[in-house]
Formats: sequence, C-alpha cells, structure tokens
Amino acid sequence: MTFDLSHAPHHSAHHNAEWWRSAVIYQVYPRSFADSNGDGIGDLPGITSRLDALASLGIDAVWLSPFMRSPQKDAGYDVSDYTDVDPLFGTLADFDAMVTRAHELKLRVLIDLVPNHTSDKHQWFQDALNEIEGSAEREFYHFKDGRGENGELPPNNWLSLFGGPAWTRITNADGTPGQWYLHLFDSSQPDLNWANPKVQEAFEDILRFWLDRGVDGFRVDQPHAMAKAAGLPDHPDLERAGAGFIEGEASPPMWFQEEVHPIFRKWRQILDSYPGDRAMCGEAYVLPLSFMAKWVRHDEFNQTFNFRFLNSNWDAKTLFDNINESFEAFDGVGAPSTWVLNNHDVLRHASRFGGLKVKPTDSDGVGPGDPQPDRELGLRRARGATLMMLALPGSSYLYQGEELGLPEHTTLAPEFRQDPTFFRTNGKRVGRDGCRVPLPWESGVGAANGFNSTGKAWLPQPEIYAAYSRDQQEGVAGSTLELYKHALKLRRDLKLGEGSFEWASDFVGENSLGFRNGEILVVHNFGHTPIELPAGEIIASSIEGMTNGHPLVADQTVWIKA
Repeated sequence: MTFDLSHAPHHSAHHNAEWWRSAVIYQVYPRSFADSNGDGIGDLPGITSRLDALASLGIDAVWLSPFMRSPQKDAGYDVSDYTDVDPLFGTLADFDAMVTRAHELKLRVLIDLVPNHTSDKHQWFQDALNEIEGSAEREFYHFKDGRGENGELPPNNWLSLFGGPAWTRITNADGTPGQWYLHLFDSSQPDLNWANPKVQEAFEDILRFWLDRGVDGFRVDQPHAMAKAAGLPDHPDLERAGAGFIEGEASPPMWFQEEVHPIFRKWRQILDSYPGDRAMCGEAYVLPLSFMAKWVRHDEFNQTFNFRFLNSNWDAKTLFDNINESFEAFDGVGAPSTWVLNNHDVLRHASRFGGLKVKPTDSDGVGPGDPQPDRELGLRRARGATLMMLALPGSSYLYQGEELGLPEHTTLAPEFRQDPTFFRTNGKRVGRDGCRVPLPWESGVGAANGFNSTGKAWLPQPEIYAAYSRDQQEGVAGSTLELYKHALKLRRDLKLGEGSFEWASDFVGENSLGFRNGEILVVHNFGHTPIELPAGEIIASSIEGMTNGHPLVADQTVWIKA
C-alpha cells in the first residue's frame, strides 16, 4: 500500500476574522432535539431551553434543519411557506426569541433553506394546478406533456432519489389526465423551475426575510439539483447511474448544471450586504472535490460539505487520500475545507464504524433484520475519528447526539418508520429514521429520557439510550460528552481551526496516520499493534487514562504537545 508524501499538501495557518473559516457548527434537528410542550415533537422553545447546554459544549454556531411551515411529508424538507414557522415547532416570535438567546450566548444561527423543490401544498403549486397549460403559474415548476400516443408515458426517463419515477401525472378539473410534473425526490416535492426569473426573485426575498430577522446564514439543501439541462433530455446512462451520477463522467441533465452559479453569486451579494459575516454552506454533493471547489469561489458559497471525508471508509489509506484531496481542492480557491462525520441523512458514525459494510451517504439505513454493529468497537472508533477530525484546520460540523456517542437506532420496527424512502421502496431501503430519533437528556425522565416530560416521541428511543443520556455523562471523566468538551476547548484555545497541516511521516502508513497542526502532533492507530509515541505532553486522548510514555493502542487518537 503506497502513501506518497512527495506531493502531499502543506496547508498554512490562516488567521482570519471570518468566523466561518474555523467554526464548529452544531446541527440541530428540531423535531428530535427538545420538546417543550410534550406532544412528542421537538420545537423552537425546546431548543431555546437547551441553548445553554450547547454553549457549554464549546461550539460556535447552530444550524437548524427545517422548521418552516410544511405538511411534513419529508420531515420539513417539503416547505409550504418559506416565511413562516410550522405550528409543530412554534411561532415566528418563538424563533425570534431563540435567535436572541443564541446571540446572547455568542452562538450564531444558521437555518436550512430548501430551494430545489417546494411542498405540493405550497400556494405556488396549488396555483399552478388551478391554471392552464403554459400559464405563468405553471412556469414556476416543470410541467410537461407526456410521451406516448396519449401522453401516458413520463416526459423523460429520470428517476426519483427516493425510488420510482421522477414524474407524476396530474388529473385535470374535468377528470381527464393532464400534464406531468417533475420531482427528483418525493411526489409531494415538485421541483421548481430555476430558469424562471420570478422564482429567483422570490427566493431573494426569502433570503432577506430571514436575514432581517437576524440569522447568520444558511445551509442550502441540494443546490446542485436546482438547474436542469434545457429541454429536460433523458438521462444518458440510467442503467449504470440510476437516479444519480458517475464520478468523473459528464454531468447528467439534472445535476451540476452551470446555470446555478449566477444564482449563488447573487445570493452571496445579498448576504455580503448585511453586517456580521453572514455565511452560506451548500449541501453540494459534487465529486470529485476539484469540481466542488468551483462552488466555493470567492463570490459564491462560503463553504460546502466535504462529502468525500464523510463517506470515507475507516482505513488509513482512504483517509490519507481524501484529506490530501480536500486540502488541494479547497486551498486552490482560498476556501476552508469542512469536516463532518454525521448528519440527519447518514448512519451515525458510532454505529457505522462498528464493523458495518455500508456507505454512510447511501441513506439506506440498518433495520432489525440486518447485521448489527458492534457498539463497543463503533464508539471507540467514533471517539478516535472525532478527535482526529477536530484537530484538522478548517470548519467542523457536528450532528446532535454525537457528543453523547449515540448509536444508530438499528432495531426500529417498521410500524414506526416515517422516512419516505422506506415507503417509496416498499421497505427495501430502510431509510434515515434511525439517526433522527429524539435525544436523551435525563435518564429515566419519562419514556423519552427527558426529551420531554410526557414520554411521547415521534420516533421511539431504543432502551439503550438511557445510558447515553446527557445527565449520565455531564462531569463524568472519560465520558464521550466530556471528551467533546475537552477537545473543543483545546481546539479553540490553540486555534487549531485556523492552524496549519502537514503529515508526520513517521506515522503515515497502513496502520497509522499522523499529522501536525502547529506544535500539536495528532496520531491515530488503525492497526492492532501498539505504537510507541515520541516525547511530549499528551493533552487529549480518545481513550481515557492515557498518560505520557504509554503506547498508542488500536483505534486510539492522541494529541501531543511538543
């Protein structure tokens, strides 16, 4: 196995006042974070009540998954009103109170923006249904005549990422079959027509609405899907690519179209017109990373998620290559890399690293009939991976509950599942519910362990979650929560997010990876044989009780100060 250090990148320290370049951003999934009224669904007042706990963790910002008005067919990613709060989560006044409290605690607030599609209950879509073919209202979306003698076939061969065709046919008011509309996701999520200037103007107004309410930025959902190739031609290689794309080959007609970039440059101008370094992070699933770097040029997104790193197999060579690719791509355009191990769409890394042969971004999930992860192994590797990630310069994203070492809920019964992927594939793909289960705050406080006072929960917790509750870990030496707190404090105090990077050649090989960030040496053991470490003070260890002079054991990460 070859580890070529001759062309390995050297990342220089970048001390910059722009907060997002080195920030630690914590993702809040509102319906599963904290429930203030006991109805089983988390809400904005619940988030506000727990912001002190997040501030004590040592993060810089919170990012809220969708809370806007929605029928909740896809957990809020089907928006019916972009300028209002869904009653499930509270009111605009509740949102304002949350932002105010977050800012008092020196926490910035980013919110999810879902621009590729709306809910089919959005007034724009309802207006389109009520108007005739070719009307201005229908031009907000992709309405097309079908193929075949009587228009009975979809307009093209595109597939939905949630399974099945990407087209649904409407029924006219007189009961006759009508046109088809495009939805790259669920049929309740019709795709917007971003070639229409009126759509662009509408979203510019939406951006200003939330910026005026004090948000510090946006995470933009599926930006690489927004523009479609003119004429909506067939996918050229459906058999190989399915609903997706093949890395290194030409972009299919529904992904990565160049027409999106002027849109984001205009958005960036809007954000830059507000005080306080407002920021945009794009969920641009664009590979290779050299292609993704086009999205973070100086006048577009401030950040994109590093899906290459997220999707890394847990082995030294894969991580070596992916970290190299990350610095080469993002340094090339003067942008910070982001580092992320979890989010609301992927298997939690405390389960993913427990011997499972899965790709985290497949969103297929793990069910009770599937091979189950080794929880002890998974948590040990997850702690090591997190400590390694937090020492990398750039911005880091955390997903709620990972600071507790929460495993995936892998035994959730079919009757509780709510992910549309599960239903559109008739259960063939389990879906993402397992990583979205409500958080345990206080062990034994109701059936949901302090998520609320009633015990109700839109997804039930597994019994093992009681042992992972925050109150069982607060102040407990060696707990995962205290490991995160310690690492985040050191990261801030030592300015590791703004720091430098170079491989430590003595620790780069099949069984270990080591790198230096300034005066800090970071080493992880991927093998089974203990590794002797150089002299220096061990300031952080993923395994409790590590002291100077002890060798590095399997799956362990340490930070050593020379």
